[in-house]
Amino acid sequence: MEQLTRNIWTETRLRGCNPSFVTTSDGVVVIDTPQLPTRAVAMRREAESHGPIRYLVNTEHHVDHIFGNHWFKGAGTVVHHQGVHDRFMVVFPDLDPFDYALEAVPTDDPEGAALVPDREAYYGDLNKYGIVFTGDLTLHVGDHTFRLLHTPGHTPGQIAVHVPEERVVFTGDTIFSDCATWLMTSDVDQWLASLERIRALDVDRVVPGHGPVTTLDYIATQRSMLLDWKAAVAAAVAKGWSREETMARVSFADRYPVDIGQEYMMGHIQTQNAASLWDKLTARPAQPGQ
Repeated sequence: MEQLTRNIWTETRLRGCNPSFVTTSDGVVVIDTPQLPTRAVAMRREAESHGPIRYLVNTEHHVDHIFGNHWFKGAGTVVHHQGVHDRFMVVFPDLDPFDYALEAVPTDDPEGAALVPDREAYYGDLNKYGIVFTGDLTLHVGDHTFRLLHTPGHTPGQIAVHVPEERVVFTGDTIFSDCATWLMTSDVDQWLASLERIRALDVDRVVPGHGPVTTLDYIATQRSMLLDWKAAVAAAVAKGWSREETMARVSFADRYPVDIGQEYMMGHIQTQNAASLWDKLTARPAQPGQ
């Protein structure tokens, strides 16, 4: 893992999210877990070499951020927003999250297959129970403060983890650094507001959900990406394009590559981003009493 500061380690070069941990004078705080089983086991071992794990914080409910929780069972208290707890392991209603998480194992972690329990055992031992909160939450661990800030947009239960002593914020998927942004099931207006909340923090480093570590300057880039998507789909709606036409004709595939290991999903990302925004922009407001 890459050491960012005297007390922070992160991993930005694996398939899945950027799992990280912070060492304190009273143990370790883990922020998101690897999707790949052998990497989850290795990360737990490395984190525990610095002291006992006190908390495991999940920034969102998607499998690439939480599937590795299984291999951290018994290591600290799980902490996440109510929105994460309610949607844990759900990607799309028609997509099986367990199968989706395991899709990466044959290509990216073949040795990890032996570590994965069967479906019933995995769900029966699901490591999601601990501290569940709404709004914001502040944790004090040893000589460090962890400000868990509700930053909805990419997902309803999205949080950022601000560690003021290290001048670092872990944004989860509120920021996709130099890689394609996933908009499915998102609320772009909420997302834009959350970016402004992060922009107001006094930090030197931004650890995104995907892609290389960056700075607050990247918020302008992420904001532009969201606005460009929304404007392009809004223009398609104004032209009278159907959902299918919009999916076929609106694309930002030339803007950024897909994050590590999911290059084959570029077409899926572009079409589903367009479809999701088309659905939201054409939805009829609910009538009184509905």
